[in-house]
Amino acid sequence: MAGLLRPLLVVCWYLLPGGQGRVSGYSNGFHYQDISNGNGNGEIFFNGIRLHVESPQSTVSATRGSSVTLPCHYHYEPELTTPRRTRVKWSWLPANGIAPPLSHQAFLRETEVMVAMGSRHRSYGSFRGRVRLRRSVPGDLSLVINELQLNDTGRYRCEVIDGLEDESVTVELELRGVVFPYHSQNGRYHFNFFDAQQACLDQDATLATFEQLFAAWEEGLDWCNAGWLADGTVQYPITDPRDGCGGENLAPGVRSYGPRHRLLHRYDAFCFAASVKGTVYFLENLTKLNFTEAVLACANDGTQIAKVGQLYSAWRLVGLDRCDAGWLADGSVRYPITRARANCGATQPGVRSFGFPPVFLKYGVYCYR
Repeated sequence: MAGLLRPLLVVCWYLLPGGQGRVSGYSNGFHYQDISNGNGNGEIFFNGIRLHVESPQSTVSATRGSSVTLPCHYHYEPELTTPRRTRVKWSWLPANGIAPPLSHQAFLRETEVMVAMGSRHRSYGSFRGRVRLRRSVPGDLSLVINELQLNDTGRYRCEVIDGLEDESVTVELELRGVVFPYHSQNGRYHFNFFDAQQACLDQDATLATFEQLFAAWEEGLDWCNAGWLADGTVQYPITDPRDGCGGENLAPGVRSYGPRHRLLHRYDAFCFAASVKGTVYFLENLTKLNFTEAVLACANDGTQIAKVGQLYSAWRLVGLDRCDAGWLADGSVRYPITRARANCGATQPGVRSFGFPPVFLKYGVYCYR
């Protein structure tokens, strides 16, 4: 009996902490060496092969309708002698939520864009058929997005998975465009959050993000009416402090009411419009037109009456300058000025507005081709 127990005792002694049987330099052949390589406090020093995922750009800016590449590269240290199978997952946290989020947590949830392993890949949702991996060099997992849409902005995550390793990097995608305030035909402060979302969509725009509004404020946007933003907060930009706009003693900045009830509270909207593929133009006509005539005139010219977001994009991104007031699709009358001059409104460039005049009054019209 003692002879049978002796080998068992020897094995147990080798397995005990501090036992003589520890195999020096043991490696599992994957990512790390033996667990004795630590500091005695449960922390392990990993001195084997490490996976690194990087992007040379933290933010990428592009124009609507174009193609954009979000850079992502991975490599190993030390360099591998034989390649390993890796899986990449691109996910997205949108900046502008078109569908109303069910909860704050749902609004913050990342959405899958693409998953790929080797030559196999799969894209999801609105990205299906519009995305691919660049793979220009070994380790290149950059995401190419075609036909950029207004709602593609946000934070993208490139996640590389290799066995026990899982590393990721994020890239922000921004669209070049313009922020503009917008209110209902019925007057100021008539939109709840979802009304504001729809109002911007109707004008070929989306609700602006705080970052977009802040950038517009830095460029000089001053507006003393509070409006909804994409995150459900209500804010307004002030460059010239004054009474009724937070007070003249308050420093310039973006004033905030914070998050408001999305159904009960009512404000205006701050919309964001990006570039458009088409062309906005003032229809040369011998006579002025009422609203109904303006719609028909654009249709007879083979086009359609322009939307507010399209006019703002043409003004800001193309340089449209016309000192003639014209109807737009929402029943408002506006005109774009890039070079301020006498008899064309204020001393600063901008889109001038006559509001929503009675539809029987006569003006020109801006069409969109």
